[in-house]
Amino acid sequence: MKSSIIESIKALPPLSATIIEIKRVYADKNSTITDMAKVIENDPMIVANILKIANSPLYGFGREIKNVTQAVTLFGMNMTRSIAIGNAIRKLLNVDMQPYGVTSEEFAYNSSLQASLLFNWYKKIDKQKAEELFLAAFLQEMGKILIASEVIQNDETISFASEIENSNNLSMVERAYSNVTSAEVTAMIFEHWGFDTDFVEMIRHSDDPSFALSEVKEYATALNIVKTIVPINKPFSEMSINFGLKIASDALYDTALLEESISQIMSFKE
Repeated sequence: MKSSIIESIKALPPLSATIIEIKRVYADKNSTITDMAKVIENDPMIVANILKIANSPLYGFGREIKNVTQAVTLFGMNMTRSIAIGNAIRKLLNVDMQPYGVTSEEFAYNSSLQASLLFNWYKKIDKQKAEELFLAAFLQEMGKILIASEVIQNDETISFASEIENSNNLSMVERAYSNVTSAEVTAMIFEHWGFDTDFVEMIRHSDDPSFALSEVKEYATALNIVKTIVPINKPFSEMSINFGLKIASDALYDTALLEESISQIMSFKE
């Protein structure tokens, strides 16, 4: 890995007091929906983001969500924590995604698509695992922000963007330019911020789950399937869907459930 990326990770500021409090409330088994809503209400930016996502067709709540308590009740503690952390981290990392050929808004939306697809699919398999995976799916591409920054600083944006646009293996392009993949960078970011080991390792091995330890291999595989189907350069293309379904089939998933979820998310997207 290039030393400049390592130094960028070491220089990241700590998570905000609000995010630390959200993590504390989530970890407290005696905490309630009301406790979580009270913490979130102290941060107008997080409030705006949660209400925006709650009213997105991707989640299909079917009615307008007007306040944080409603949103937290519908999402649940786990998904609320995930959305709050994800949006706060994107703000913290100063997003410029030009090397990947997308705007910061498109990058954020792609992350939401990955998380939505994974949750929609996995809740049909195991609801608890779906909730555990939601945060990882929402955040697994964060390493791309630091790789993009590295590419811009090295004045390689045009060549990098050209290769990304035409590639079916984004991690290979990332490694060619930065000696590291975004999955590895993302894992290091959350290691730096003290996230739990299983969370870090499922993201670290999401490019190649075969190297993951048994306790996180299923999670790493699910993340790999979702980002294969919804890559930043060709989300839901016929080729990316076929690649993702092949990985799912090889991993002995019921691909019919995955295909159903792909169709549902694509219909919301349209």
